[in-house]
Amino acid sequence: MVAALRYLVGACGRARGSFAGGSPGACGFASGRPRPLCGGSRSACTSSFDIVIVGGGIVGLASARALILRHPSLSIGVLEKEKDLAVHQTGHNSGVIHSGIYYKPESLKAKLCVQGAALLYEYCQQKGISYKQCGKLIVAVEQEEIPRLQALYEKGLQNGVQGLRLIQQEDIKKKEPYCRGLMAIDCPHTGIVDYRQVALSFAQDFQEAGGSVLTNFEVKDIEMAKESPSRSIDGMQYPIVIKNTKGEEIRCQYVVTCAGLYSDRISELSGCTPDPRIVPFRGDYLLLKPEKCYLVKGNIYPVPDSRFPFLGVHFTPRMDGSIWLGPNAVLAFKREGYRPFDFSATDVMDIIINSGLIKLASQHFSYGVTEMYKACFLGATVKYLQKFIPEITISDILRGPAGVRAQALDRDGNLVEDFVFDAGVGDIGNHILHVRNAPSPAATSSIAISGMIADEVQQRFEL
Repeated sequence: MVAALRYLVGACGRARGSFAGGSPGACGFASGRPRPLCGGSRSACTSSFDIVIVGGGIVGLASARALILRHPSLSIGVLEKEKDLAVHQTGHNSGVIHSGIYYKPESLKAKLCVQGAALLYEYCQQKGISYKQCGKLIVAVEQEEIPRLQALYEKGLQNGVQGLRLIQQEDIKKKEPYCRGLMAIDCPHTGIVDYRQVALSFAQDFQEAGGSVLTNFEVKDIEMAKESPSRSIDGMQYPIVIKNTKGEEIRCQYVVTCAGLYSDRISELSGCTPDPRIVPFRGDYLLLKPEKCYLVKGNIYPVPDSRFPFLGVHFTPRMDGSIWLGPNAVLAFKREGYRPFDFSATDVMDIIINSGLIKLASQHFSYGVTEMYKACFLGATVKYLQKFIPEITISDILRGPAGVRAQALDRDGNLVEDFVFDAGVGDIGNHILHVRNAPSPAATSSIAISGMIADEVQQRFEL
């Protein structure tokens, strides 16, 4: 497994440059005013920043917000390839605010999740963002699951998750009248929220503090500036050039990438190792018909099985009142492949040749076949759901949305479960920090993660 934090290069000195903040506009996210640089050997003006964050998802936006609040004199920009922010993993997840019960005690994931959930609730209260602390039951429906449930309960206590208690059948019925189970863990601090709304609020905070967000900017290349013979001032103050697919470019002193599904490819632009590779897993959700939503009050989860890589299908209430059932976990044949027949030959070849997927598949062959079967046949999923709520029938459900998870995988086929930081090689490596893996529950932990990233940026770049 990849270590929790992997630093491939040391901290570097900070090249001092002129500072200029942007200001938010009234009509869009691309309204900041970065510093224009003209003259020299360039035929057109080029925008420059002290720090650029690549990626407009919840982790990138939270990090940009944290950096500008900590360093208000710096000019900071966010680059996003889509026309809107937070439209991929952030905009396609279940919206659960996790409590931190699942993760290895003392691990970074556990600490950041518990801390991040508390910070997220506080932030939503401050900003008037709607959320519901509806709780979660992790339910054992078979006798053989009870030892695993009890071990999970002990793990949650070690992680400092508040309010946990083991409950029996009668108390399960009090909280979830239609749910059957032998024993359950009651997690009252689990909640739900619209994470895209949270991410857009981070973006608003960032812009109001003087940051700039540039959408429709798909990064194609990251390189050191080629100075003119006279050693141009621009090249010394803003040594990194970021080019997009349209031929436009941004100059900056430092780069932080939070590129999610493309984190490995963006990292490779600066000479990083290709590992860990991102393998996309699509999660399909089912919807409980509106007239049947009374069957579920809060989150209902199965007892996780450590032999398998994912949590399993669960019941999730949404802020709009709907109930999502899922997700499954099947290989996506495109990095942003939200539909079953979305396909990219480049992505598929990359997965087969360059990742450890074959080894992962061989280790979990039966699990993968089962997930594929459930994805194709609703009856198989309904049969599983009936273990928890017997009243559900196939006529009560509809096919719903899907998300794609950016799962980092090492060459041995192991899921990379913790955070991975990386940098380029040579001079460019002294100016870049890549967030190669920010695993689930990254949305829950986003504010806590942003503080960790801001600390690393400050130390590495000596801000």
